[in-house]
Amino acid sequence: MEFKDYYQILGVADTAPQDEIKRAYRQLARKYHPDVSKEPRAEVRFKEVTEAYEALHDKEKRVAYDHLRQSGYRQGDEFKPPPDWQAQEGFRDRGFSAEDRADFSDFFSSIFGGGFKTGTSRRRQNFYGSDNPAAADTYAEITLPLVDAYQGGEKRIVYQSPEVQDNGQVIMKKHTIDVSIPAGVVDGQHLRLKGLGAERGFSGEKGHLYLEIHIAPHPLYVLDGKNVTRKLPVTPWEAALGATIDTTTLGGKVKLTIPPGSQSGTKLRLKGRGMPGNPAGDQFVILQLVNPITLDQATEKLYHQLAEVSHFNPRVLLEEAS
Repeated sequence: MEFKDYYQILGVADTAPQDEIKRAYRQLARKYHPDVSKEPRAEVRFKEVTEAYEALHDKEKRVAYDHLRQSGYRQGDEFKPPPDWQAQEGFRDRGFSAEDRADFSDFFSSIFGGGFKTGTSRRRQNFYGSDNPAAADTYAEITLPLVDAYQGGEKRIVYQSPEVQDNGQVIMKKHTIDVSIPAGVVDGQHLRLKGLGAERGFSGEKGHLYLEIHIAPHPLYVLDGKNVTRKLPVTPWEAALGATIDTTTLGGKVKLTIPPGSQSGTKLRLKGRGMPGNPAGDQFVILQLVNPITLDQATEKLYHQLAEVSHFNPRVLLEEAS
């Protein structure tokens, strides 16, 4: 059986991150799509890059493929599976249709068809075709509100990992666990949870669970690494005269000093008031000048007096520049 080097097909290194794999697939899919491509063998190449992406974009499939690729089962351009190893018919259970099966190579089907045939000894083989491999890792994702990421604490997550049944069928088993989230996690961070990955081989040893953190958008704060930014409305007189006002941070209210002569868009820094860490991030406050929507008589009179005595014209610099 021909061994398919999916990394070579997509033109990426075997260490490429998931976003690079996605970009490579999109570029090649556009190039070879049969409806628009004039490249030779466009339809064949399109199927190859689609199969490669199907194998590599899913983290569990990629772990399985990498194990086979690195464990001696590739001999030149050929794939030599372990003894008594055979994939079972499992595409339908994994969400593939008959049309999908026709487009996948025999190599892909042999790996991801659903499981492995048991030998006469009835010993289970693991998902990667080896009787006693190192335990493999599992990946999951969780999306946290920004406040929960700031504070940390216990969170319940649900994830899936591959498990080999006694008949050799590979199923995705659902797990529910409580996880301790450290305070100050940031978007894209990975937490390694020892011993919570998939069970492999006969020893019962388990790999690690890698939990990828995502942080949901917040209506007030914008997160950039460990720094946070928020906009703060201020009155014209607070900006002109300067003021000390209360403002909120993720850790509670603080006093903010607005320098005299501040402008709309002025950016002020509250050191250490971003996400916790060593060092902690900062909070940045962007001032927004807001005029009163309605004026009472006294306030309107004051504005008229200001207009009479002030010679300030903010448009002079623009006129001079033009």
